[in-house]
Amino acid sequence: MPDRGESIYEQRLAKLTKLRQRGVEPYPHRYHRSHTTQDVVFLFQDLEKEGKTNPETVFQVAGRIAALRGMGKATFMDIRDGWGKIQAYCRADALGKEEYAAIKDLDLGDIVGIEGRAFRTHTGEITLEVSQATLLSKSLLPPPEKWHGLRDVEIRYRQRYLDLMANQEARQAFVTRSRILAAMRRFLDGRGFLEVETPILLPQAGGAMARPFQTYHNALDCQLYLRIATELHLKRLIVGGFERVYEIGRIFRNEGISTRHNPEFTSLESYQAYADYNDVMAIVEEMVCHLAKEVLGTATITFKEHQIDLTPPWRRITLRQAILEHCGIDFPAFPDAQSLREEMLRRGISVEEWKGRGKLVDELISTFVEPNMIQPTFVLDYPVELSPLAKRKPEEPHLVERFEGFMGGMEIANAFTELNDPLEQRERFREQLRQREMGDEETETLDEDFLTALEHGMPPTGGLGMGIDRLAMLFTGQPSIRDVILFPMLRQKE
Repeated sequence: MPDRGESIYEQRLAKLTKLRQRGVEPYPHRYHRSHTTQDVVFLFQDLEKEGKTNPETVFQVAGRIAALRGMGKATFMDIRDGWGKIQAYCRADALGKEEYAAIKDLDLGDIVGIEGRAFRTHTGEITLEVSQATLLSKSLLPPPEKWHGLRDVEIRYRQRYLDLMANQEARQAFVTRSRILAAMRRFLDGRGFLEVETPILLPQAGGAMARPFQTYHNALDCQLYLRIATELHLKRLIVGGFERVYEIGRIFRNEGISTRHNPEFTSLESYQAYADYNDVMAIVEEMVCHLAKEVLGTATITFKEHQIDLTPPWRRITLRQAILEHCGIDFPAFPDAQSLREEMLRRGISVEEWKGRGKLVDELISTFVEPNMIQPTFVLDYPVELSPLAKRKPEEPHLVERFEGFMGGMEIANAFTELNDPLEQRERFREQLRQREMGDEETETLDEDFLTALEHGMPPTGGLGMGIDRLAMLFTGQPSIRDVILFPMLRQKE
């Protein structure tokens, strides 16, 4: 339990008791709010433009007390709601002895409704002169000490409500995230995509190379898994005749936590029939640039110390060129895991013995390529061992038509020309099982129901996965994924 500051808690509890003894309900059922704080400011400014310097309009606003300043027979309060804040001015001679005494009993963090007319103080601040105040919720615990800028990371993540109270920057980051999602839906809907929902609880977890969380269903008496991707069910819908589908939803992977990883995160997955990875590339660069312009008003974002230009076309480079450029290894020259492992060891790169060739290439990507991809870049054409659900390149069958999109030193998108040959897909799954037997826990499972769907015929398809949390990090300039997830995963306190 957090330290409640018992003396403050007891003092406020005593005030609560006195309120009830006086017949005041400290948690009333409702309050009619006529305007937000932002409405008051805008409307008052409009009235001033019309020459009405002493308007008779009575405003009723509601919000949390963010500041209290007593000045003899007058008290100033800052009232903050979801739209901003406004100053309230309470005079003893205007309110009366009993009403003003009730004002003096209010505390920081209390939620109040106030009624009054607007005016400007001699300092020029728009203020409401209070004619009536109503307590709407008595706060028994004080707000953060640093009301205007809570910096304790532990408190910010564990008690997000305090972070949202104290940090305007944090509030704005989550508003921006919400607007990204809304704009993304409009973009895809406008291009004929259908938003759908697929299961979260599954008899087996597939569609990605990751370890799942396990659970148990009592009534069905069976082991279930939280999904690690939405891919295999979305492709079933392509088989069924929906030609453009997408899902924005939670994904769960039993993996470590870092500034870029959270065990539950939000992804967009979309699938388009009669398209390939070139078509998906065009959609990604167009969509991300469009989102930035709509949400931020610009195609240039700032992330860490970098200015990133999202304007299409984005740079395109093959994976072979990228790895060669950043660490000097020409991975196609090492056709098996043993030879590639020896070359990496020769260059001082330590690797686990159980890792297959695909995982070794992936390590080269994450260690050398990804951190250097600052400007938007598509890295193309991955080894088949690393991409069990992607279609081979006709002219280079040891590679698949796959790209990853990078910017700001992070992967934000992963896409394929989808494998739709059920016989080859079955063999790819079997190879994944062989890798699992050799110690790799992050491999694809053999999903018979999905293979049955493919056997009914799936058209040529381009598929996309995009990390919403990382995109939100880039758009808001936040260095950690925890700063764009309202309730990130944290180690439990003792």
